[in-house]
Amino acid sequence: MMVTAVVARDSGRRMQAAGDWPGARLFTDLPSMLAEPGLYDLVVIASPSSLHAEHANAVSVAGKPFVLDKPIATTAAEARRVLSAASSSGTPFTVFHNRRWDPEQLTLAALLKRGDLGTVHTFERHWERWRPKPQQRWKENDTVGGGLLLDLGPHLVDSATQLFGPVVAVYAETRTLSTPTEDDVFLVLHHAAPGTEPGVVPGRAAGADVLFGAEPPAKGVVSRLWAGSLVGAPGPRTRVLGDGGAYLVNSFEADASPFDVLDGEQPEGTHGWLVRGRERTAVPRPRGGHEDFYTAVAEWLAGEADVPVEPADAVRTAEVLDAARLSAREGRLIDV
Repeated sequence: MMVTAVVARDSGRRMQAAGDWPGARLFTDLPSMLAEPGLYDLVVIASPSSLHAEHANAVSVAGKPFVLDKPIATTAAEARRVLSAASSSGTPFTVFHNRRWDPEQLTLAALLKRGDLGTVHTFERHWERWRPKPQQRWKENDTVGGGLLLDLGPHLVDSATQLFGPVVAVYAETRTLSTPTEDDVFLVLHHAAPGTEPGVVPGRAAGADVLFGAEPPAKGVVSRLWAGSLVGAPGPRTRVLGDGGAYLVNSFEADASPFDVLDGEQPEGTHGWLVRGRERTAVPRPRGGHEDFYTAVAEWLAGEADVPVEPADAVRTAEVLDAARLSAREGRLIDV
């Protein structure tokens, strides 16, 4: 793919774009670029999260295929409007859930398919950083579109639902420790039990209140997800527990962690460990990485493959995040 046009309001960002993509046309606003539809085949919307819905709707009206960064919108209601606008205009789009292509996600999916973990009951993932001095960006300071629930939460929820299916109930705790927006997030997702209809919680009337700590709503997988910026000892990154063993990934990309040393013995071509007590075996890693998202986009645009990420999946993720906000405010389990 070649970058042919860039929208950047800030003069410094325009200078950076000119250096990164020589020859690309530079615009100061989205309407100006949309008025030149012959310049490009695909629009990538990577604006601040609070502007996603507005920009997605403008591109939908223009009728150009687009990739929308996560989150699809700041609320589920906005997300549904984005999907409706694109559907009404017949504009195809996908959402930037590139973490579906992460090595740990691909390796875990293959491990689950082989059945090496037996019946899984718990999925845990930490996305934590040690940033005692917050970065001065909209992600840290925008109280509408910023914060870790909207930044890392969409990836965490999407990863869990891709592996273990729809979410029927959510419990959440969020805090603001060092920024105006939440920088400490804990989510508990109850996935639909196998064979149950999504959105139906067995044994409970729709909308019934349940205090956290009461009987779980179903015997599906429970996902426990953490995101934090003020974490001096991040990790372990991923732990998946089943009646046949566990899958363990200790560290993640370049994020500093005291668990790095445990992955130092990882043989080439593997990612993470299959663990049974003190016994551990390196797990073969399938080919691929999150950069493959745009390979999938190119194939989709050429009509050679399905859409990389169904927008409806991102809407359901937004519904889970809405439920998480309500849970954090009210301190109870919320039906999705």
